[in-house]
Amino acid sequence: MKWSWKLGRFAGIDVYVHATFLLIIGWIALEHWTQGRSLVAVLSGIVFILTLFGCVLLHEYGHALTARRYGIRTRDITLLPIGGLARLERMPDDPRQELWVALAGPAVNLVIAIVLWTWLRLTIGFEPVHQLGVVRGAFLYRLMIVNVFLALFNMLPAFPMDGGRVLRALLASRLEYTRATHIAAVIGQGMAILFGFLGLFISPFLLFIALFVWMGAAQESGLVQVRSAFSGIPVARAMITNFETLCGHHTLGHAVDRILAGSQQDFPVLEGERLIGVLTRTDLLTGLGGQGREARVEDVMKRDFQIVDSSEMLEVAVARLQGCQCRTLPVLHGGELVGLVTMDNLGEFVMIQGALGARKQPV
Repeated sequence: MKWSWKLGRFAGIDVYVHATFLLIIGWIALEHWTQGRSLVAVLSGIVFILTLFGCVLLHEYGHALTARRYGIRTRDITLLPIGGLARLERMPDDPRQELWVALAGPAVNLVIAIVLWTWLRLTIGFEPVHQLGVVRGAFLYRLMIVNVFLALFNMLPAFPMDGGRVLRALLASRLEYTRATHIAAVIGQGMAILFGFLGLFISPFLLFIALFVWMGAAQESGLVQVRSAFSGIPVARAMITNFETLCGHHTLGHAVDRILAGSQQDFPVLEGERLIGVLTRTDLLTGLGGQGREARVEDVMKRDFQIVDSSEMLEVAVARLQGCQCRTLPVLHGGELVGLVTMDNLGEFVMIQGALGARKQPV
Protein backbone atom coordinates (compact mmCIF):
# COMPACT_ATOMS: atom_id res chain seq x y z
CA MET A 1 0.00 0.00 0.00
CA LYS A 2 1.33 3.46 -0.95
CA TRP A 3 2.39 5.91 1.76
CA SER A 4 3.16 3.06 4.15
CA TRP A 5 6.29 2.51 6.22
CA LYS A 6 7.57 -0.90 7.17
CA LEU A 7 7.73 -1.53 10.91
CA GLY A 8 9.28 -4.97 10.67
CA ARG A 9 8.64 -8.62 9.91
CA PHE A 10 7.07 -10.83 12.56
CA ALA A 11 6.12 -14.51 12.22
CA GLY A 12 7.06 -14.28 8.53
CA ILE A 13 4.63 -11.40 7.83
CA ASP A 14 5.65 -7.84 6.94
CA VAL A 15 3.96 -5.17 9.07
CA TYR A 16 3.42 -1.64 7.76
CA VAL A 17 1.91 1.55 9.17
CA HIS A 18 0.13 3.99 6.86
CA ALA A 19 1.14 7.63 6.88
CA THR A 20 -2.41 8.67 7.80
CA PHE A 21 -1.88 6.88 11.12
CA LEU A 22 -0.15 10.08 12.21
CA LEU A 23 -3.55 11.81 12.08
CA ILE A 24 -5.00 9.75 14.90
CA ILE A 25 -1.86 10.21 16.99
CA GLY A 26 -2.13 13.95 16.46
CA TRP A 27 -5.82 13.96 17.40
CA ILE A 28 -5.18 11.99 20.60
CA ALA A 29 -2.27 14.28 21.54
CA LEU A 30 -4.48 17.34 21.01
CA GLU A 31 -7.32 15.89 23.10
CA HIS A 32 -4.98 15.11 26.00
CA TRP A 33 -3.31 18.53 25.79
CA THR A 34 -6.72 20.25 25.81
CA GLN A 35 -7.78 18.33 28.92
CA GLY A 36 -4.50 18.11 30.85
CA ARG A 37 -2.36 20.96 29.52
CA SER A 38 0.78 18.93 30.24
CA LEU A 39 3.38 16.97 28.34
CA VAL A 40 2.81 14.01 30.66
CA ALA A 41 -0.86 13.88 29.64
CA VAL A 42 0.07 14.01 25.95
CA LEU A 43 2.65 11.22 26.27
CA SER A 44 0.13 9.14 28.24
CA GLY A 45 -2.40 9.51 25.42
CA ILE A 46 0.14 8.55 22.75
CA VAL A 47 1.23 5.48 24.74
CA PHE A 48 -2.43 4.46 25.08
CA ILE A 49 -3.19 4.74 21.36
CA LEU A 50 0.00 2.84 20.46
CA THR A 51 -0.94 0.10 22.94
CA LEU A 52 -4.43 -0.01 21.48
CA PHE A 53 -3.07 -0.45 17.98
CA GLY A 54 -0.81 -3.16 19.34
CA CYS A 55 -4.06 -4.96 20.19
CA VAL A 56 -5.32 -4.24 16.66
CA LEU A 57 -2.13 -5.79 15.29
CA LEU A 58 -2.69 -8.92 17.40
CA HIS A 59 -6.26 -9.00 16.03
CA GLU A 60 -4.89 -9.10 12.48
CA TYR A 61 -2.38 -11.78 13.43
CA GLY A 62 -5.33 -13.82 14.68
CA HIS A 63 -6.68 -13.81 11.12
CA ALA A 64 -3.28 -14.37 9.53
CA LEU A 65 -2.13 -17.28 11.69
CA THR A 66 -5.50 -19.02 11.46
CA ALA A 67 -5.42 -18.67 7.66
CA ARG A 68 -1.89 -20.13 7.71
CA ARG A 69 -3.32 -23.31 9.26
CA TYR A 70 -5.32 -23.76 6.05
CA GLY A 71 -2.34 -23.15 3.77
CA ILE A 72 -3.17 -19.50 3.03
CA ARG A 73 -0.31 -16.99 3.26
CA THR A 74 -0.68 -13.40 4.40
CA ARG A 75 1.22 -10.98 2.19
CA ASP A 76 1.37 -8.19 4.78
CA ILE A 77 -0.49 -6.33 7.53
CA THR A 78 -1.03 -2.56 7.39
CA LEU A 79 -2.14 -0.40 10.33
CA LEU A 80 -4.58 2.36 9.35
CA PRO A 81 -6.40 5.00 11.43
CA ILE A 82 -9.59 2.92 11.13
CA GLY A 83 -7.88 -0.34 12.19
CA GLY A 84 -5.74 -3.01 10.58
CA LEU A 85 -5.74 -4.73 7.20
CA ALA A 86 -4.32 -8.23 6.74
CA ARG A 87 -3.93 -9.02 3.03
CA LEU A 88 -4.53 -12.73 2.62
CA GLU A 89 -3.51 -14.28 -0.70
CA ARG A 90 -7.07 -15.56 -0.95
CA MET A 91 -10.09 -16.26 1.19
CA PRO A 92 -10.70 -19.92 2.11
CA ASP A 93 -12.94 -21.81 -0.30
CA ASP A 94 -14.44 -23.88 2.52
CA PRO A 95 -17.10 -21.83 4.43
CA ARG A 96 -16.06 -23.49 7.71
CA GLN A 97 -12.47 -22.35 7.22
CA GLU A 98 -13.61 -18.81 6.36
CA LEU A 99 -15.74 -18.82 9.51
CA TRP A 100 -12.77 -19.66 11.74
CA VAL A 101 -10.48 -17.17 10.01
CA ALA A 102 -13.07 -14.41 10.45
CA LEU A 103 -13.77 -15.26 14.11
CA ALA A 104 -10.08 -15.44 15.04
CA GLY A 105 -9.59 -11.65 15.06
CA PRO A 106 -12.44 -10.71 17.45
CA ALA A 107 -11.52 -13.73 19.58
CA VAL A 108 -8.07 -12.21 20.16
CA ASN A 109 -9.67 -8.98 21.41
CA LEU A 110 -11.93 -10.92 23.76
CA VAL A 111 -8.96 -12.85 25.16
CA ILE A 112 -7.11 -9.57 25.77
CA ALA A 113 -10.20 -8.13 27.49
CA ILE A 114 -10.58 -11.21 29.70
CA VAL A 115 -6.92 -11.09 30.74
CA LEU A 116 -7.23 -7.39 31.61
CA TRP A 117 -10.52 -7.98 33.48
CA THR A 118 -8.90 -10.72 35.56
CA TRP A 119 -5.91 -8.52 36.39
CA LEU A 120 -8.09 -5.54 37.34
CA ARG A 121 -10.38 -7.67 39.47
CA LEU A 122 -7.37 -9.01 41.42
CA THR A 123 -5.66 -5.62 41.81
CA ILE A 124 -7.13 -2.12 41.59
CA GLY A 125 -10.78 -2.96 40.83
CA PHE A 126 -13.12 -1.21 38.40
CA GLU A 127 -14.38 2.29 37.72
CA PRO A 128 -17.92 3.29 36.69
CA VAL A 129 -18.18 3.18 32.91
CA HIS A 130 -19.73 6.67 32.74
CA GLN A 131 -16.49 8.11 34.14
CA LEU A 132 -14.48 6.85 31.19
CA GLY A 133 -13.57 8.95 28.18
CA VAL A 134 -10.93 9.51 25.55
CA VAL A 135 -8.64 11.01 28.19
CA ARG A 136 -10.28 9.86 31.44
CA GLY A 137 -10.05 6.61 33.37
CA ALA A 138 -7.45 4.04 34.34
CA PHE A 139 -5.17 2.99 31.47
CA LEU A 140 -5.86 -0.77 31.69
CA TYR A 141 -9.59 -0.30 32.28
CA ARG A 142 -9.94 1.85 29.14
CA LEU A 143 -7.89 -0.68 27.21
CA MET A 144 -10.18 -3.51 28.35
CA ILE A 145 -13.34 -1.59 27.36
CA VAL A 146 -11.94 -0.70 23.94
CA ASN A 147 -11.01 -4.34 23.24
CA VAL A 148 -14.57 -5.40 24.06
CA PHE A 149 -15.83 -2.65 21.71
CA LEU A 150 -13.45 -3.80 18.93
CA ALA A 151 -14.69 -7.38 19.22
CA LEU A 152 -18.36 -6.33 19.11
CA PHE A 153 -17.90 -3.74 16.36
CA ASN A 154 -16.03 -6.18 14.12
CA MET A 155 -18.84 -8.71 14.52
CA LEU A 156 -21.38 -6.40 12.88
CA PRO A 157 -22.73 -8.35 9.87
CA ALA A 158 -21.32 -6.00 7.24
CA PHE A 159 -18.36 -6.21 4.89
CA PRO A 160 -15.49 -5.49 5.29
CA MET A 161 -15.88 -6.19 9.02
CA ASP A 162 -15.35 -9.74 10.28
CA GLY A 163 -19.06 -10.13 10.95
CA GLY A 164 -19.79 -9.79 7.24
CA ARG A 165 -17.47 -12.71 6.51
CA VAL A 166 -18.99 -14.72 9.34
CA LEU A 167 -22.45 -14.09 7.87
CA ARG A 168 -21.26 -15.04 4.37
CA ALA A 169 -19.66 -18.25 5.69
CA LEU A 170 -22.87 -19.25 7.49
CA LEU A 171 -24.99 -18.53 4.41
CA ALA A 172 -22.51 -20.31 2.12
CA SER A 173 -22.93 -23.51 4.15
CA ARG A 174 -26.48 -23.66 2.72
CA LEU A 175 -26.41 -21.44 -0.39
CA GLU A 176 -24.23 -21.04 -3.46
CA TYR A 177 -21.19 -18.87 -2.62
CA THR A 178 -22.02 -16.01 -4.98
CA ARG A 179 -25.61 -15.87 -3.70
CA ALA A 180 -24.39 -15.93 -0.11
CA THR A 181 -21.99 -13.05 -0.81
CA HIS A 182 -24.74 -11.01 -2.48
CA ILE A 183 -27.08 -11.42 0.50
CA ALA A 184 -24.32 -10.55 2.98
CA ALA A 185 -23.36 -7.50 0.88
CA VAL A 186 -26.97 -6.26 0.72
CA ILE A 187 -27.31 -6.61 4.50
CA GLY A 188 -24.02 -4.76 4.92
CA GLN A 189 -25.16 -1.90 2.69
CA GLY A 190 -28.41 -1.74 4.65
CA MET A 191 -26.35 -1.26 7.79
CA ALA A 192 -24.34 1.42 6.01
CA ILE A 193 -27.55 3.35 5.35
CA LEU A 194 -28.46 3.00 9.03
CA PHE A 195 -25.01 4.25 10.10
CA GLY A 196 -25.33 7.20 7.73
CA PHE A 197 -28.77 8.14 9.10
CA LEU A 198 -27.59 7.92 12.71
CA GLY A 199 -24.50 9.90 11.81
CA LEU A 200 -26.67 12.89 10.90
CA PHE A 201 -27.84 13.11 14.52
CA ILE A 202 -25.14 11.46 16.66
CA SER A 203 -21.64 11.77 15.21
CA PRO A 204 -20.11 12.64 11.82
CA PHE A 205 -17.74 9.71 12.40
CA LEU A 206 -20.68 7.36 11.71
CA LEU A 207 -20.95 8.90 8.24
CA PHE A 208 -17.36 7.91 7.59
CA ILE A 209 -18.07 4.36 8.82
CA ALA A 210 -21.18 4.24 6.59
CA LEU A 211 -19.11 5.11 3.50
CA PHE A 212 -16.44 2.58 4.50
CA VAL A 213 -19.01 -0.21 4.95
CA TRP A 214 -20.92 0.64 1.74
CA MET A 215 -17.79 0.57 -0.41
CA GLY A 216 -16.47 -2.58 1.29
CA ALA A 217 -19.72 -4.47 0.69
CA ALA A 218 -19.89 -3.40 -2.96
CA GLN A 219 -16.25 -4.34 -3.57
CA GLU A 220 -16.60 -7.79 -1.99
CA SER A 221 -19.74 -8.55 -3.98
CA GLY A 222 -18.10 -7.40 -7.21
CA LEU A 223 -14.97 -9.50 -6.66
CA VAL A 224 -16.97 -12.65 -6.01
CA GLN A 225 -19.15 -12.05 -9.08
CA VAL A 226 -16.03 -11.72 -11.21
CA ARG A 227 -14.64 -14.97 -9.81
CA SER A 228 -17.96 -16.67 -10.53
CA ALA A 229 -17.96 -15.40 -14.14
CA PHE A 230 -14.56 -17.03 -14.69
CA SER A 231 -15.41 -20.31 -12.99
CA GLY A 232 -14.69 -23.40 -15.10
CA ILE A 233 -12.97 -21.48 -17.93
CA PRO A 234 -9.30 -22.37 -18.58
CA VAL A 235 -6.70 -19.63 -18.86
CA ALA A 236 -5.83 -20.78 -22.37
CA ARG A 237 -9.20 -19.47 -23.65
CA ALA A 238 -8.61 -15.88 -22.51
CA MET A 239 -4.84 -15.33 -22.50
CA ILE A 240 -2.99 -12.94 -24.79
CA THR A 241 -0.96 -14.89 -27.31
CA ASN A 242 0.39 -11.96 -29.39
CA PHE A 243 2.96 -10.36 -27.10
CA GLU A 244 6.58 -9.25 -26.99
CA THR A 245 9.39 -10.38 -24.72
CA LEU A 246 12.70 -8.90 -23.62
CA CYS A 247 16.10 -10.34 -22.80
CA GLY A 248 17.98 -9.55 -19.63
CA HIS A 249 20.81 -7.83 -21.57
CA HIS A 250 18.43 -5.44 -23.34
CA THR A 251 18.65 -1.81 -22.24
CA LEU A 252 15.82 0.12 -20.65
CA GLY A 253 15.89 2.35 -23.73
CA HIS A 254 15.02 -0.68 -25.84
CA ALA A 255 12.09 -1.43 -23.47
CA VAL A 256 10.90 2.17 -23.82
CA ASP A 257 10.89 1.80 -27.60
CA ARG A 258 8.80 -1.37 -27.30
CA ILE A 259 6.26 0.38 -25.06
CA LEU A 260 5.94 3.36 -27.40
CA ALA A 261 5.61 1.08 -30.43
CA GLY A 262 2.60 -0.81 -29.06
CA SER A 263 0.12 -1.11 -26.21
CA GLN A 264 2.00 -3.64 -24.07
CA GLN A 265 3.24 -2.21 -20.76
CA ASP A 266 4.72 -5.21 -18.92
CA PHE A 267 7.20 -7.58 -20.54
CA PRO A 268 8.27 -11.15 -19.73
CA VAL A 269 12.07 -11.43 -19.66
CA LEU A 270 13.59 -14.57 -21.16
CA GLU A 271 17.00 -16.19 -21.07
CA GLY A 272 16.83 -18.43 -24.07
CA GLU A 273 13.44 -20.12 -23.65
CA ARG A 274 13.44 -19.81 -19.85
CA LEU A 275 11.37 -17.14 -18.09
CA ILE A 276 13.64 -15.32 -15.62
CA GLY A 277 11.69 -12.18 -14.76
CA VAL A 278 9.00 -9.61 -15.54
CA LEU A 279 9.70 -5.97 -16.34
CA THR A 280 6.72 -3.87 -15.25
CA ARG A 281 6.09 -0.31 -16.35
CA THR A 282 6.57 0.86 -12.76
CA ASP A 283 9.97 -0.84 -12.51
CA LEU A 284 10.95 0.57 -15.90
CA LEU A 285 10.11 4.15 -14.86
CA THR A 286 11.94 3.72 -11.57
CA GLY A 287 14.98 2.35 -13.39
CA LEU A 288 14.96 5.17 -15.93
CA GLY A 289 14.83 7.75 -13.16
CA GLY A 290 17.64 6.16 -11.19
CA GLN A 291 19.93 4.60 -13.80
CA GLY A 292 18.98 6.00 -17.23
CA ARG A 293 18.26 4.43 -20.62
CA GLU A 294 21.50 2.44 -20.75
CA ALA A 295 20.72 0.33 -17.66
CA ARG A 296 20.03 -3.34 -18.34
CA VAL A 297 16.60 -4.90 -18.00
CA GLU A 298 17.96 -7.62 -15.70
CA ASP A 299 19.03 -4.94 -13.19
CA VAL A 300 15.51 -3.62 -12.57
CA MET A 301 13.14 -6.48 -13.49
CA LYS A 302 11.15 -8.45 -10.94
CA ARG A 303 12.67 -11.84 -10.21
CA ASP A 304 9.97 -12.79 -7.71
CA PHE A 305 6.76 -13.01 -9.72
CA GLN A 306 3.56 -15.02 -10.03
CA ILE A 307 2.75 -17.33 -12.95
CA VAL A 308 -0.24 -19.39 -14.00
CA ASP A 309 -0.51 -22.55 -16.10
CA SER A 310 -2.60 -22.46 -19.26
CA SER A 311 -4.70 -25.38 -17.98
CA GLU A 312 -5.64 -23.65 -14.71
CA MET A 313 -8.99 -21.91 -14.36
CA LEU A 314 -9.41 -18.16 -14.85
CA GLU A 315 -10.58 -17.64 -11.26
CA VAL A 316 -7.14 -18.86 -10.16
CA ALA A 317 -5.49 -16.26 -12.42
CA VAL A 318 -7.76 -13.51 -11.05
CA ALA A 319 -6.94 -14.47 -7.47
CA ARG A 320 -3.20 -14.34 -8.21
CA LEU A 321 -3.46 -10.99 -9.99
CA GLN A 322 -5.32 -9.55 -7.02
CA GLY A 323 -3.01 -11.17 -4.50
CA CYS A 324 0.23 -9.90 -6.03
CA GLN A 325 -1.24 -6.51 -7.00
CA CYS A 326 0.34 -6.83 -10.43
CA ARG A 327 -1.13 -6.11 -13.83
CA THR A 328 0.35 -8.98 -15.84
CA LEU A 329 0.64 -12.71 -15.23
CA PRO A 330 2.85 -14.88 -17.48
CA VAL A 331 1.14 -18.07 -18.69
CA LEU A 332 3.24 -21.23 -18.97
CA HIS A 333 2.57 -24.61 -20.53
CA GLY A 334 5.07 -27.35 -19.87
CA GLY A 335 7.51 -24.74 -18.58
CA GLU A 336 7.31 -22.72 -21.81
CA LEU A 337 5.92 -19.19 -21.97
CA VAL A 338 2.77 -19.29 -24.11
CA GLY A 339 0.81 -16.18 -23.15
CA LEU A 340 -0.02 -13.35 -20.78
CA VAL A 341 -3.06 -12.58 -18.65
CA THR A 342 -3.97 -9.04 -17.60
CA MET A 343 -7.00 -7.58 -15.85
CA ASP A 344 -7.75 -5.56 -19.00
CA ASN A 345 -7.89 -8.56 -21.29
CA LEU A 346 -9.95 -10.49 -18.72
CA GLY A 347 -12.42 -7.60 -18.66
CA GLU A 348 -12.64 -7.70 -22.45
CA PHE A 349 -13.14 -11.47 -22.31
CA VAL A 350 -16.10 -11.00 -19.94
CA MET A 351 -17.67 -8.38 -22.23
CA ILE A 352 -17.30 -10.65 -25.24
CA GLN A 353 -18.79 -13.61 -23.39
CA GLY A 354 -21.65 -11.39 -22.24
CA ALA A 355 -22.34 -10.24 -25.79
CA LEU A 356 -22.32 -13.82 -27.08
CA GLY A 357 -24.58 -14.89 -24.24
CA ALA A 358 -27.05 -12.10 -25.02
CA ARG A 359 -27.13 -13.14 -28.70
CA LYS A 360 -28.23 -16.62 -27.68
CA GLN A 361 -31.17 -15.33 -25.63
CA PRO A 362 -34.55 -15.77 -27.33
CA VAL A 363 -36.19 -12.57 -28.55
